[in-house]
Amino acid sequence: MSSITEAGGLKSAWRKLDKGQAVKWTVYTLLLINWGFYFVEELYISSHTLRQGGTILEWTREFATTIDEFAWFGLLFMFELETYSLEDKALEKKRVRRAIHGLRLLCYVFIVHTIYARVTDVIEFNEVVRAPEVTGLCQLAGSEISFGENFDYTIIDRDNCAEFSEDTRFYYLDPSVITDLDGYELERRLLWIDLVEACTWLLIMIALELAVWLQNRNITGGRLMLVSHAGKFLYGVLWAAAAYWVWKGHWVYAWDEALWILGFWAIEGNLSEWRDEIREEEAQQPA
Repeated sequence: MSSITEAGGLKSAWRKLDKGQAVKWTVYTLLLINWGFYFVEELYISSHTLRQGGTILEWTREFATTIDEFAWFGLLFMFELETYSLEDKALEKKRVRRAIHGLRLLCYVFIVHTIYARVTDVIEFNEVVRAPEVTGLCQLAGSEISFGENFDYTIIDRDNCAEFSEDTRFYYLDPSVITDLDGYELERRLLWIDLVEACTWLLIMIALELAVWLQNRNITGGRLMLVSHAGKFLYGVLWAAAAYWVWKGHWVYAWDEALWILGFWAIEGNLSEWRDEIREEEAQQPA
């Protein structure tokens, strides 16, 4: 009898569970785990690219994704508070609204830093020149130089120097990182993908900010709202980038991209529910 009661209780709890919220917070948790992965990965990359030291700006550029994701978490949760979690009474308080908007502004500062880092990477890559003195990687064995390709770096030594590339054309990506022609061309494409992703996300955020601004004023239609909806089409660019990461073997990057898209789709869902509430309240008002 007790087992039947317990089973009935579980079914009842499952029915009461807000499955949309459960999925949303699962996505948020997975994003937090991914953030830890990126920190460890950028620590690994910087141990090769900045082995000879660097300025504060160079270090922040190497940890651009870690900083970027931290800022995106801030944006995600500020949007979550304003579009779903906080009651209207709380949002009507100026200090609450100013705190949310102030923290969002701070997050945008970090995101602009990421775009700066991506733009700088692309510009500096254009200055990369061929290393004519290097015709074979075994020349660099024991020199503490790493061979880098597709975000994978290995210090060149006598045992592995003949394994990386049979090419005779090499390029220094950094003073301590060298690659061949294929690695050079791939690095260019990956840098541009990073830059396009960063700019696309910023445009999506502008569209979200516009939608929130309008709905805070009980506006649910019109040309400006249509402009804010146009931001949804930009997710297609991000899905294309995710597909490219899969193609190049970076499954975690694609997984992370997909999670962030789902995370902000949850915010889009919050906005849709909010619009429905505004319209219902307007319909109930006497003519």
